[in-house]
Amino acid sequence: MQKLKPEIIFEDEAIVVVNKPSGLLSVPDREGKEIALKQLLQQKYGQIWTVHRLDKDTSGIIVFAKDEVSHKFLSKQFEGREVEKYYTGLVHGIPSAESGSVDAAIMEHPVKRGLMVTNKKGKPALTDYTLTESFGNFSLMRFRIHTGRTHQIRVHMKHIGNPIVCDPLYGNGEPVMLSAIKKKFNLSKKEDEEKPLFNRLALHAEQLQFTDAKKQKRLLEAPLPKDMRAFLQQLRKWKG
Repeated sequence: MQKLKPEIIFEDEAIVVVNKPSGLLSVPDREGKEIALKQLLQQKYGQIWTVHRLDKDTSGIIVFAKDEVSHKFLSKQFEGREVEKYYTGLVHGIPSAESGSVDAAIMEHPVKRGLMVTNKKGKPALTDYTLTESFGNFSLMRFRIHTGRTHQIRVHMKHIGNPIVCDPLYGNGEPVMLSAIKKKFNLSKKEDEEKPLFNRLALHAEQLQFTDAKKQKRLLEAPLPKDMRAFLQQLRKWKG
């Protein structure tokens, strides 16, 4: 498990932008048993305001405000869909179209708390996707979300039959083994069992574009984490 150390990508007097590791909550949950990114930032900055969130298992770029004015300004932009949000993810299989949009409303499952489903009674949700690279069993994709529904990309990818790799809620949640991508795989004599090549939600919030309170255009990026880069390297190595 990588150490859950958030990396600050950018900050000024109004905002702090962080590259959040996978496995770290953005804000405290109801139980409050786990430390959240917001609490770590509060230890450093004192009071801090939540502008938007990322799922615990999604890595990548997240913005917090340092004062109420910035918070109000940025929240309005996020709610008004004026922020451009881009993600990179790995999915199972190859999508039937190289690019497209999923326009399917999302609501919470009527019985299972915390699980989201596509349903026309839900809130509007729109995701654009582009296939970046294909590896047969897996595909690397870039997403742009126009709405910010809970688990949006994950639900939409399940909807089109290409769930995100290692997604425990909307896919099979199983780790990826080298034997799944290497044709003639043999365990080394030293090992009793195969170690997973990748074992967490393969989704990363890579880029945000917005205009800040000073009317300055900001393009902020969080590079792909080491574990995802290493996984891609293996996929490329054993591809066809």
